[in-house]
Amino acid sequence: MNNIKNVFSIKDLENLSGIKAHTIRIWEKRYNVLKPMRTDTNIRLYDLPSLQKLLNITLLHDYGYKISKIATYSEDKIPSLVREIISSKTAKSHAISDFKMAMMNFDQELFFTTYNWLIAEKSFKEIFHQVFIPLMNELGLLWQSDTITPAHEHFISYLIKQKLLVNTEKLQVLKQTKNDKVFVLSLPMNEIHELGLMYLHYEILLNGYKSIYLGESMPIENLKDLKRHYDAIVFVSYLTVQPERDSIDTYINEMTSQLVDENTELWFTGRQVEFIQKENLSDKISIFTSISELVSLL
Repeated sequence: MNNIKNVFSIKDLENLSGIKAHTIRIWEKRYNVLKPMRTDTNIRLYDLPSLQKLLNITLLHDYGYKISKIATYSEDKIPSLVREIISSKTAKSHAISDFKMAMMNFDQELFFTTYNWLIAEKSFKEIFHQVFIPLMNELGLLWQSDTITPAHEHFISYLIKQKLLVNTEKLQVLKQTKNDKVFVLSLPMNEIHELGLMYLHYEILLNGYKSIYLGESMPIENLKDLKRHYDAIVFVSYLTVQPERDSIDTYINEMTSQLVDENTELWFTGRQVEFIQKENLSDKISIFTSISELVSLL
């Protein structure tokens, strides 16, 4: 596990806030909004309070406040103003910023406070689509750019999974209302990224279907067992990093040969589906480029 990160470069701030490094430098020089630390070689470094302040300034700036005006405010007034102007229009960006800060500080209390504030106004489905999906997409980019560590990603992912499990359990106790097919959800071998599949499990239950969640690293031969219990099955898989690009078509072909018949379908989504050769696929196979696209078909 990498060392925990609590000091950031100006590039890190750009990645986390969306404000270009060049603009941050101008804001510092012209308006003194941030006071970076300096290395012996005069390289800017920033602490967590600086990151929090920049995220708040970004929201105010997006809301129409001029940076020259923001620069005149006291340290206490900026977060106070942010709280005052939060509306449905700005709730999404503010919540994402708060969840980022919760992640960077490993702050469970801030995560739960932000979530409880959201759930008082929105459904869990709205929170997931409007906040958690954009957040997780950003985290993937932040991880790739070395702005966050695996520790940060695991921390926030686990808390989101907790919320998914709680909300999924509420649906599992309800009687299913649609009986024409059963959904079976699993991930291929060595695929451990469950969050997307877990949300699809929630959505399928929300739509009244029976959903059987099998989770990560499920051999194809074990999926065949389900066909002895159910007549019409849709096997759903979320491909984030596995199978790798050069073996994904082999995997799809194996799934097809072992599982597909007139009563069985295969649904695939996730980052890796862009590498699937879609020519000559069985009409029993559906490829979705997003969670929303798949959910719209339920």
